[in-house]
Amino acid sequence: MNKPENNPSIQDLNNISIAQSDLRKGYGDGAFGVLSSGFVWLVSSLVALLVSDQTAVWTLFFGGMLIHPLGLLLAKLTGVPGKHSNHNSLGKLVMEGTIFMLMCIPLALLLSLQEHAWFFQGMLLIIGGRYLTFTTLYGIKTYWGLGGILGAAAFALFFFNASPGISALTGAIVELGFSIVLFASFKKPKT
Repeated sequence: MNKPENNPSIQDLNNISIAQSDLRKGYGDGAFGVLSSGFVWLVSSLVALLVSDQTAVWTLFFGGMLIHPLGLLLAKLTGVPGKHSNHNSLGKLVMEGTIFMLMCIPLALLLSLQEHAWFFQGMLLIIGGRYLTFTTLYGIKTYWGLGGILGAAAFALFFFNASPGISALTGAIVELGFSIVLFASFKKPKT
């Protein structure tokens, strides 16, 4: 005979759906964060092309610190709350995933000491991996595509010995494109 704790109720099984819905409503399916990130990648690519590769590395590094606040600002400007419920069971996973990503960034910085382009390619892998977790957080399979494309792009850019500017521009194009898809999906009337 199975113990009750081994047989969760339907209500328990639906809690993840409720938590995902709360995150989607709170952050506009994550579109504003992806848009902000894409913008930072774009600025970094312009800096690489117009100023220097090293300055572009620091642009992405420090600009990355602005992604979350900028995403929240954009969300609030469009009427999206920019926060989730304090009781959301996935809230801790959001923070844990962010901390894991931050812990990986020094690896990309170390790569930049060898070759500046490797910083951007490493960051594409790190951020792509982070986006894969968004599939569970938001319950949106589009994030598998975003994470997978960023990861594949990192390998392709490395294989073809792409410059830092092209590597950063690739991240910008992919993220800006996916932010449009995510925002359109968020605004689409739910049936």
